[in-house]
Amino acid sequence: MSLLAEKSANVASAAQMFAEERAEILAGLKAPQKRISPKYFYDQRGSELFDEICTLPEYYPTRTELRIMERHLPEIAELVGPQAAVIEFGAGSGAKARQLLSELRDPVAYVPVEISGEYLAAQADELARDFPQLSIVPVVADFTKPFDLPAHPTMPLRNLVFFPGSTIGNFTRTEARHLLEIMREEAKPGGALLMGVDLVKDVEIIEAAYNDAQGVTAEFNRNVLLHLNAALGADFVPERFSHEAIYDARNERIEMRLVSLTEHTVHVDGEAIRFAAGEHILTEYSHKYSIERFRVLARQAGLEPEAVWTDEDRLFSVHYLTA
Repeated sequence: MSLLAEKSANVASAAQMFAEERAEILAGLKAPQKRISPKYFYDQRGSELFDEICTLPEYYPTRTELRIMERHLPEIAELVGPQAAVIEFGAGSGAKARQLLSELRDPVAYVPVEISGEYLAAQADELARDFPQLSIVPVVADFTKPFDLPAHPTMPLRNLVFFPGSTIGNFTRTEARHLLEIMREEAKPGGALLMGVDLVKDVEIIEAAYNDAQGVTAEFNRNVLLHLNAALGADFVPERFSHEAIYDARNERIEMRLVSLTEHTVHVDGEAIRFAAGEHILTEYSHKYSIERFRVLARQAGLEPEAVWTDEDRLFSVHYLTA
C-alpha cells in the first residue's frame, strides 16, 4: 500500500473510531460528574493550540524535558542501541521525536500515533523530508487501546515506545498502569519505553502552568467543545463556559474543568444535556509523581526501570524502562 493510501485508510479509521465512541462521549456528559476525555482536545485546532502552550513562559514541562533530553541523549542512544523503531504515542509537533531520532544510531522507522489524522499527516510529511532514510508511517488510533503496528522495509532490532510530555499524567493511576501494559505489548519482548513524567513540586508553579496569563490554555480547554460540535453535531457555545484548573493536593493532580456560567441545555447527537449554573465538565487530570512512585507503577505493569534523569530543580523526569 502506498503512503498516500495508508494515510487515507488511517483518516477513514479515525472517522469510524469517533462514531464508535459516541456512546462513551454521551455517557461522560450524562454522568453525575460530567466529563470529556482529554483525547478529544486534539483536533487540528487543539493540536495547534497545544503546540502554542508548549512555548508559554508558565509551561515548564516542555522546555525542561527538552533540556533533560539534550543533556542525556548520548546515554539514551547507547541504551536504545542501533536500528530501533521509534513508536511515539500521542505524537505532537515532532520536535522531541526529531531531537531523539537525530541522536539514535541508524534508526529504521518512526511510527507517530495520534487521534488527529489531519494534523498527524502534516507532521509526518515534514519529518519525512528531514529523515528520508526512515520508514515513517503515521497511525491514526486511540492509543489507550491495542493497535496494529505497520511493517517496515528493514526489521528493527528493538521497538522503543516514546511517550514524552508527561501525558501519562492525564490518566488515573489504574488507567496509567493499563496504558503502560499496552505500551509494554507494543514494545515487544526486548523493547523499551522512554517516557516523560512530571514531578510533584510547589503548587504555585503547577497551577500557573495551566492558567497562563495569555489565556491560551483556556482557549485550548474550550476548543474541545468546538471539536464535539463538528464531530457530533452538538451545539455547545464555548462562551458559556469558563476555564478552571486547580491542584488537588490529596491526589497530587491538576483538575482542568469547564464551568457552566449559566443554566442552559446543550444537544449532543440528538440528546439534551442540561447544565446548572456553576456545574462543571471535567476535561483533564494531570497527575504528578515522585520518581519512586512512578517506578513502582512501572513495575506493576511488568516493566523494569533502568534509568531516570531529571533537571537540577527536579521539576521533571525522563524514565527509561525495559519490557
